[in-house]
Amino acid sequence: MEIILREDIDKLGQRGQVVKVAGGYARNFLLPRKLAVAATDSNKKIVEQERQAHLRREAKEVAGASELAKMMAAVEVTIAQKAGEADQLFGSVTAADISAALEKLGYTIDRRKIHLEEPIKTLGDFKVAVKLHREVSVEIPLRVVKEE
Repeated sequence: MEIILREDIDKLGQRGQVVKVAGGYARNFLLPRKLAVAATDSNKKIVEQERQAHLRREAKEVAGASELAKMMAAVEVTIAQKAGEADQLFGSVTAADISAALEKLGYTIDRRKIHLEEPIKTLGDFKVAVKLHREVSVEIPLRVVKEE
């Protein structure tokens, strides 16, 4: 059965693409969830219009994320934590802590967009990747200092 995808689906195709799938997969999964529509001429026109609107919206989001990345490039985040001897933190600095520190500086960034390999457990300077969009990410400097 030929269908037109309305969303990007892993291992199947991209939005707006015409693909052949098994009839049961289309009828029981893709069509009820509105992930695809039957490949008719009228549906092809409608999906093409939706795809163009999606591309315009995506371009605006990328431009906004790029602007935010330029502003965030100059930001330096400092977090004060309690530390013991040998500069070991009693807790750790997580993405949620970094998100809260950025919010105090006026940037509302979701903690899930902040990528840490593992929680930071020592004092010092670090680079933290913030993924603002699928295509736009920025590295911000992070300084973890001892709380007085």
